[in-house]
This record gives sequence, C-alpha cells and structure tokens, in this order.
Amino acid sequence: MNAPLEMDPTEVLRVKLEVLRQEHRDLDEAIHHMEAAGRSDQLTLRRLKKQKLNLKDQIARLEDILTPDIIA
Repeated sequence: MNAPLEMDPTEVLRVKLEVLRQEHRDLDEAIHHMEAAGRSDQLTLRRLKKQKLNLKDQIARLEDILTPDIIA
C-alpha cells in the first residue's frame, strides 16, 4: 500500500525530457511572437534561438539515453 517516494532513474529522465520539450515549445512560441511583432531586439532574439538550440541538443541526448539500441 505504501508507494515508493523515489522515482527510478528512467522515470526521472522521462520527466526531465518532458520539461525540456515544454521549454523548447515555449521558446519557439516566444520567438515566433517576437518575429511577428517586427520590432524585436535582435540580440535578445539571437539569444533565445541559441537557448532553443541548446534545449534541442539536450532533448536529443536524453532521447538517445532512453531509446534502447536495437541490434539488427
């Protein structure tokens, strides 16, 4: 009846992956709105795009860890 208070490492990685995906979507939306406004600060826009790319790299690394290698 007592549920464990800790998640296993795979569950932790899955939660982290979902958080990173949400941050990526939020940044994408913010960038889109800034570009659509036409009066965006180019430096801020460049930083947001770089941050979004960094998140994409982190997402890819976590997906590689969570996806088992299939030997054909």
